Amino acid sequence: MRPNLSSRGLWSRTKIGSLAAALALATLGVVLPAAIATPAAAAVEGPAGDAFYTPPSPLPAGNPGDVIWYRKQADSGNASSYLVLYLSQNALGQPNAVSGTIYVPKGKSPVGMPIVSLGSGTVGLGDGCAPSKNPLVSVAQNQGFIDKALAKGFAVTMTDYEGLGTPGTHTYVVGRSEGRAVLDIVRAAQRLPETGLSTANPVGLLGYSQGGGAAAWAGELQPSYAPELNLKAISAGGIPADLLAVSKQLDGGLGFAVLAMAALGLDAAYPELDLESYLNANGKKFFGDFSDDCVESLIIYPFRKISDYTTSNPLNTVAWQTRLNEQKLGAVAPKVPTFMWHAWPIDELVARPQGVALKDTYCAAGAPVRWKDYLGEHATVIFTSQSDAVNFLADRFANKPFTRDC
Repeated sequence: MRPNLSSRGLWSRTKIGSLAAALALATLGVVLPAAIATPAAAAVEGPAGDAFYTPPSPLPAGNPGDVIWYRKQADSGNASSYLVLYLSQNALGQPNAVSGTIYVPKGKSPVGMPIVSLGSGTVGLGDGCAPSKNPLVSVAQNQGFIDKALAKGFAVTMTDYEGLGTPGTHTYVVGRSEGRAVLDIVRAAQRLPETGLSTANPVGLLGYSQGGGAAAWAGELQPSYAPELNLKAISAGGIPADLLAVSKQLDGGLGFAVLAMAALGLDAAYPELDLESYLNANGKKFFGDFSDDCVESLIIYPFRKISDYTTSNPLNTVAWQTRLNEQKLGAVAPKVPTFMWHAWPIDELVARPQGVALKDTYCAAGAPVRWKDYLGEHATVIFTSQSDAVNFLADRFANKPFTRDC
């Protein structure tokens, strides 16, 4: 059995709470596999309202990154904005549909325009938390990165990830699902005629916390999954590179809600994990209610423990440890210049030592890595790192000299 998520309301938990709550957890449904039908000749305008997020059943035939449909949105400052529903793949390699947003600066030629694919920071699990549905939920996590990239004349893509907005449970911090979604929205931007973008455009990957993990996963997957993309650089910070190591700090800690989200995300991605079979009565109620929360609600769950909600700890089982270990980054060192950063001296949500370990793994493999420590805690580093992260991508797009500092 699985936690009952059928009562998830689209907007029931999306009121913006205090800024402190949003910042404190700014870090951190599977879309069911569908049969394949005859593809549409081209992307079409999607339906109005929330119907946009419900994909056709069966899914249209096509390749990852193909646009199912799109909708022109109100301009975002001096950028044209498009809402897209596009084909991607889940963690098991099965086709799914993912939503997201594409921003293209106005008044600039799209020829050669760099594309920055931003992995969103944590916004929650409810459909109404999806960045494209409710941008206010993700202002603290994402807006500074978006604004700085657009100001430099870069197009920006930002996926909602699997199961945020679209049917199913959000597969939170499941690396292959998130990495593919980050890459496939770049493909969607290149295939949507309205943007004028193409595979010739240089690409950079960007993100912090959940988004840093998504960007790092996209970087590891790109050579085999999306080799046609003209990837130039990666900026990824606060990376949850080793979920087992991260979970040990979160169990009983300030960020227990992040651990609970990860448990639901893994359970959604890998049905054999069967989270509900480990839950006691309190756990079944907690996870059922929790599955609709946005980030500002998560601050109310500090210092709780897995044992409060389970009859036995699933993280101690072979099945869960196997899937958790599959989320560990480091198997494929990046070939392009990569900027990594972390809060110093302690990150209360995404354990610092496992982030340093990923950097060391990449460096040992000869990867072109640059590392920086930012004084502060997890949430404040979102803001203090933004300019450096975007400037690093800008320098690589401009082919400025780069020296690794491993």
